[in-house]
Amino acid sequence: MQIDYNQLLNTQEVSMLATKAISWLTTNGLRLPFALLIFYFGRWMAKKIVWVVSTAMRRRAMDEALIRFMEDILYYAILMAVVVAAVSQVGVNVASFLAVLGAAGLAIGLALKDSLSNFASGVMIIMLRLFHVGDWITAGGVSGTVRQVSIFYTRLDTADNQTVIVPNSKIMGDVIVNTTANETRRIDLVIGIGYDDDIEKARKAITRVVEASKVLKEPKPLIAVDELADSSVNFVVRPWVKTSEYWDVRRDLIEKIKLALDEEGVNIPYPQTDVHLHQS
Repeated sequence: MQIDYNQLLNTQEVSMLATKAISWLTTNGLRLPFALLIFYFGRWMAKKIVWVVSTAMRRRAMDEALIRFMEDILYYAILMAVVVAAVSQVGVNVASFLAVLGAAGLAIGLALKDSLSNFASGVMIIMLRLFHVGDWITAGGVSGTVRQVSIFYTRLDTADNQTVIVPNSKIMGDVIVNTTANETRRIDLVIGIGYDDDIEKARKAITRVVEASKVLKEPKPLIAVDELADSSVNFVVRPWVKTSEYWDVRRDLIEKIKLALDEEGVNIPYPQTDVHLHQS
């Protein structure tokens, strides 16, 4: 009769595991329901605490991105404490458990260093309030309206309705231009007229158009000769407008200034090249 030692070894291993399982259940079996109760009650309490904190923050009109960030951090922090408390009830050495979690966290951190960089940048963006949802920004080489700020990425909608996901680390590593941060914005226009044209006539025509538009009365618009260029006398036109009306007013001014100068017979020069032919 031939003995299958592998099968015998497997049988012995199964028997040893069964013995250990029975011993563990005998010692900690009554604690298991309490551990499950702690876990489910703790998770319910975590959701309740997060709801209370987020409600209080919203009543104070705090930034929505900051509220969502605090919700995530607070929930998972409480949930981690609940898991540790539940595990300790079934006889697991909490110190060893935390050591294992620490080692696992270190390994995961090394593997996901780019994600951690995005996380740290997300914390900085939210805490410093560099921009808010609804702002038009230029960051990370992309321009668009901020739709969502999360702890890992920022979602922008471009002017042609494309959605761009930008990693937070790329935003923090670049210059951030918040176009809509202030309520007012200045329009900068350069209007050139010919050297033979009447400067005062051109100034009055431009002033008439600017005063009739939706520009702000204060600060007072600047209309002045700024440069004697190669082929034109250049006016700078710098009125202030509401940020929300910037592009509409700018386009309207360009069109109406051109029409007003045409009515006054003032020329707007454009680049020209004179070609001289010599016969030998």
